[in-house]
Amino acid sequence: MEVAALRKHKERTGSVAGFPGAKSMSNEELLETECTILIPAALENQITGKNAGKVKAKIMAEAANGPTTPEADDILYRNKILIIPDILANGGGVTVSYFEWLQNLRRDYWTEAEVNERLDRNITKAFLDVYDTHEKYSVNMRKASTVLAVNRVVEAVKIRGLWP
Repeated sequence: MEVAALRKHKERTGSVAGFPGAKSMSNEELLETECTILIPAALENQITGKNAGKVKAKIMAEAANGPTTPEADDILYRNKILIIPDILANGGGVTVSYFEWLQNLRRDYWTEAEVNERLDRNITKAFLDVYDTHEKYSVNMRKASTVLAVNRVVEAVKIRGLWP
């Protein structure tokens, strides 16, 4: 499929539906299509206990907030589908907002390249930390991210005490 032609079709009609040569499919069919990476990016609770067993992706990166129910999470984990949970996959915007806050505090300015390099470093480290926790405790990535977060809070309280 020619991407430029699809883009022109969408600009002209307001939708990708009806693009010549394309096949329409339901949301259900889309979620169950064999693929390497599935990115649910619109609504919550799209992957449930009813359809999780039909997901054929190797990796699922959650771009939507909460697209996977807890029951589905367990099914996908048992089926060896790696989920990059929403809290991790969506962390870039919050991280860059933090960078903006730091720059404002310091009256500093970073180039776009510097921001992207710092973001890449932070997000990569976050992913690897969650992945290592997932392997260490043999839990899915969502549970690993929670374990990691709670452990970090515990360590901070040990070091700093309760504040204020």
